[in-house]
Amino acid sequence: MKTNVLAATLCVALGASAAASQASFEQTTRDLASPDANVRMRAVQLLKEAAYPEAAVPLAKLVTDPEDAVQLEAIAAELNIFLAEKIVPRKRIGLVIEVRSQIAADAAFSRGPSAVGPRSVPMDVLAALRAASRDTTPRVALEALYAFGTLAPQSGGAERRELLRASGPDLAAMLGAPDQGVRFAAIRVLGRLFEKRPQDDPIETTVGDAVITALNEEDRPMREAAIQTLGAMRYERAVQALTDLYQYFRRGDLAGTTLDALARIGHPSSVPLFTAALTGKDSAFKAIAIEGLARTRDATNLAAIEAALAGERGDSVLLAGTFAAVLLSHAPIDPLIEALSQPRAHDRVREYLIEIAPGRTSDFARQLQDPDARLRGQVVDILGLSGDRAALPLVEPLMNDQNPVVALAAERAVARLR
Repeated sequence: MKTNVLAATLCVALGASAAASQASFEQTTRDLASPDANVRMRAVQLLKEAAYPEAAVPLAKLVTDPEDAVQLEAIAAELNIFLAEKIVPRKRIGLVIEVRSQIAADAAFSRGPSAVGPRSVPMDVLAALRAASRDTTPRVALEALYAFGTLAPQSGGAERRELLRASGPDLAAMLGAPDQGVRFAAIRVLGRLFEKRPQDDPIETTVGDAVITALNEEDRPMREAAIQTLGAMRYERAVQALTDLYQYFRRGDLAGTTLDALARIGHPSSVPLFTAALTGKDSAFKAIAIEGLARTRDATNLAAIEAALAGERGDSVLLAGTFAAVLLSHAPIDPLIEALSQPRAHDRVREYLIEIAPGRTSDFARQLQDPDARLRGQVVDILGLSGDRAALPLVEPLMNDQNPVVALAAERAVARLR
């Protein structure tokens, strides 16, 4: 164990004080078990600032500490260990220690998968965060929930299957929590963790149906989050409820969000609804309808899509048409790759490419050699999020890329794919 390295790191974290010079990994982790809450807190703060990977499992016990303040520090420490960019909570400038950015779980969650580095998150850590998310103190529950939602999607394979099996009932139960903030966080985390991947088992009906029930929430953000989560899950049992909701709204933001959820599910029973939306005047609805028809994977829908594209000038609709052509007629991905450079289209196109990549990873090989480091990094991330292990031989060489951002993205992608 690299105790000397950690001791040096701990010294830096404390500004090289005399006390820190005696610190060691063993002593600090022993202090985590101290009956004195102040000693435990000090140990957690040291490990949070050092962000040393070997501290993750010892720290997990403090995530459920009896003291709320210690719990919150332990949750922040776990996050900082696995973030792609470590946060330095304080920094010595001359003789003054300057307090820096706080480690907030909801902010890390909102940054998405790119917020997390390539290190595998131990199941002990995830289990502790899940347990703390049931804490009776809402602030602790929220921080633990968002930290869990940030780190848990890193898991893959058998670990992911077990994680989904164990976490689903807990998260679904939180949708009935008395605190509205906890309910909102739980449904967002459900959407992130259960976002459909090709290798996933069907979602347990008790979990998916709990999200359907949340459609009845009077709070608009909560209802919108429930709609988005059902779309991310691609939960087919939600199709009828979402269809009824769409027909009730007909127009406006919530109608668009509901149509988007139905388009992500792409169930054949929604084809008449999508076809009807193609003839409307709303270009956003038209683009979503094209996506929905594409996701049915029924090539007979191409004729209706091509008719809707005739004379169309809207960028979002044309990009949706390109996405449909790639899915339904194996058209080249080049126009979508080019669209990644368009700020307004970037996020949607990135989602398209992640969805297209499984089974077609070789189509991305040329872009991985592009002189533009930003494009290489984006394509690496796309392949990593695709879940297709066939991308490993393409991504692994970029772990040695001259650009550190690309190399980090490749490490993260390889960890996910393995």
